[in-house]
Amino acid sequence: MLFSDSLPQLWMSYGALSLVVLVTGYLGVRFLPLLPKLLLVGIVAGALWMVAPFTLPLLEPGQTYAGLAPAIVVLAVGVLQHDGGQIGGALPLLLAGSAIGAILAVGVWWLLGRRRHAEGDDDDRHGGQSTRADDETSSARREPVV
Repeated sequence: MLFSDSLPQLWMSYGALSLVVLVTGYLGVRFLPLLPKLLLVGIVAGALWMVAPFTLPLLEPGQTYAGLAPAIVVLAVGVLQHDGGQIGGALPLLLAGSAIGAILAVGVWWLLGRRRHAEGDDDDRHGGQSTRADDETSSARREPVV
């Protein structure tokens, strides 16, 4: 069961908000061609969803809390606290997540291109040649019929 101070609820909220960011970002760059759009969204998704370990000192001397958090959050907290150890641990993971996101985006682009290519082969119907009637009907404007 989810409680107000539970970590699963925090992770679910982060996941939902990151999906909102990705969807609005994808819709915001719809003027770009498909590959750059997917690359940008893939890089951002990889940066948002890569996790990194962190440690925080507790109030009692000598005790620390260790856990996992999004790498971008760990990096931001490390920069704000001037903690080189946190930065050094989170930055490579953040870059790796971005690279994995970019690779997955190129894979999705490649699969979509293959599917479009397979569905768009209209020349195979006519043996590789299109007829003049097909060219005239496809380029001529068709008037509505009542």
